[in-house]
Amino acid sequence: MKLTIIYDNTAVREDLQPDPGFSALVEVEGAPKILFDTGTVGEILMRNMKRLQILPEKIEEVFISHAHLDHTGGIPQFLAENKNARFYVPPSFSGPEGREITVIDKPVKIHENVFSTGEIDGIEQSMGVITAKGIVLVVGCSHPDMAHILDTARQFGNIYGIIGGIHSFSKFNLFRDLEIICPTHCTRHKNELKSLYPDKYIEGGAGRIINI
Repeated sequence: MKLTIIYDNTAVREDLQPDPGFSALVEVEGAPKILFDTGTVGEILMRNMKRLQILPEKIEEVFISHAHLDHTGGIPQFLAENKNARFYVPPSFSGPEGREITVIDKPVKIHENVFSTGEIDGIEQSMGVITAKGIVLVVGCSHPDMAHILDTARQFGNIYGIIGGIHSFSKFNLFRDLEIICPTHCTRHKNELKSLYPDKYIEGGAGRIINI
């Protein structure tokens, strides 16, 4: 899999604009290109995409983790550039009108090696990518209990890594068996995670590309 962070509170390239919010392009062999969340401001999302040489019209699916503006704000501008993308949304988010929408309330595979945890604790779904090394979990803000997120994902296999917003999560021992930890966006305890897991830690930021 290849994951490119498009939108984040920080940026690893000077030509990309940081802004509070999150979006990433997830590319998995044998699956369509999936945009995970859309950030906050559509103009920033589109500008960063252009500078990353990501063509919005080539994205086939959009996976929305939850209904908060910092993950859905870019939808209108994305729709102006993409006329056909299919949306996967949790029940708490209605999704854009006039598009093919799949509402996901329970854990389910959406492709052979891609799954949703379903909406957890009534607020948020996460995406899992099944790789040869294990599951890479892509999370929006991790508003649900982290143990609940991890336990739900583990029904599809062992978890290799986690990428995305981890909010106020502080039960750091839950990550002891992971091999990759890339906290982004709303994560409050980045320094603690980096200190505890220096060999597993990957700095996030718009422009970060992770290949697994």
